[in-house]
Amino acid sequence: MNNLFRFYSAIILVITFASCNNSTNTTDTSEEPQTEDSSSKYLSQPLITDHFTADPSAHVFEGKIYIYPSHDIESDVPQDDLGSHFNMMDYHVYSMDSPTSSVVDEGKVLGVEDIPWAKRQLWAPDAAEKDGKYYLYFPAKDEQDIFKIGVAVADSPTGPFTAQPEPIKGSYSIDPSVFEDTDGAYYMYFGGIWGGQLQKYRDNKFDDKGPAPTDGIPAAEEPALGPIIAKMSEDLLEFAETPKEIQILDQNGEPILSSDHDRRFFEAAWVHKYNGKYYLSYSTSDTHFIAYATSDNPYGPFTYQGIVLNPVEGWTNHHSIVEINGEWYLFYHDTQLSGETHLRNIKMTPLTHLPDGSIQTIDPNN
Repeated sequence: MNNLFRFYSAIILVITFASCNNSTNTTDTSEEPQTEDSSSKYLSQPLITDHFTADPSAHVFEGKIYIYPSHDIESDVPQDDLGSHFNMMDYHVYSMDSPTSSVVDEGKVLGVEDIPWAKRQLWAPDAAEKDGKYYLYFPAKDEQDIFKIGVAVADSPTGPFTAQPEPIKGSYSIDPSVFEDTDGAYYMYFGGIWGGQLQKYRDNKFDDKGPAPTDGIPAAEEPALGPIIAKMSEDLLEFAETPKEIQILDQNGEPILSSDHDRRFFEAAWVHKYNGKYYLSYSTSDTHFIAYATSDNPYGPFTYQGIVLNPVEGWTNHHSIVEINGEWYLFYHDTQLSGETHLRNIKMTPLTHLPDGSIQTIDPNN
């Protein structure tokens, strides 16, 4: 009996060991389930997987959704605090028939080689339409490595776009965003600090305040820098006025301070209108929120209200907000596909305005 017991015990031990060994091998060698499990932590999945895309500017033109993102590429430029490794060289346009339909790559519509004044770094663009003409607004560095804002024109939302020979007179910094108001006026909002160079300007004049990216940023107890606004000319090719800085205030009517990193403007200004109110949303960037403020006037001042989007995976955060068939959507990006700061992928998700006019905060990670 003892011998029989030892025999069965040995068999059980062998089976148990073999089972454990097979289980370990399956976990070590199968990456597909891990990929599926990893993707489930994100609220939304990438809209485009064959290119790296970021900074999505979405619009509804001719009844379709068009997305104008920046096009991230691998770069041998060393990473630094000025964002030199974000060395994008061209733009593609993407279209969708509806929020649930597939995304169509309409192809390359503009490259740095097509822009007479541009040297490098085609960062986040935007687009607008007027009288059947389509306008692509973009920042780029000129031969002196100073960011300016250019415009290219097309007869179709999918281009190809022809760039104007010179940047918009009086333009500077990055992240142009053109808002069409209900009265037919168009306004450009722009600006970004650190690599976007906004901190180098005062009263629209460039003053190189030093080589470090933070040189020129106001002291902690001073009001933070705000985005810049300028009304556009009738042909949408120039500014119709001198650009002005926008104030962002707290609930007590005091300016948001430079030290208030969770609430102060950094880059990526975007304006939409809802129930007669102007909503200015923007990235706080080094704290990675998309915050928003409201006003009764496109020029502001705007009063801080809260957070649209919590931090995404990756260092940057940049978005657009658009109404599609009566529903609102947020377009944004993260680094799900690459895990690399400068190789991002765009996404979209529904956005909700609550009955009191506030925006329900979105968490990009489940």
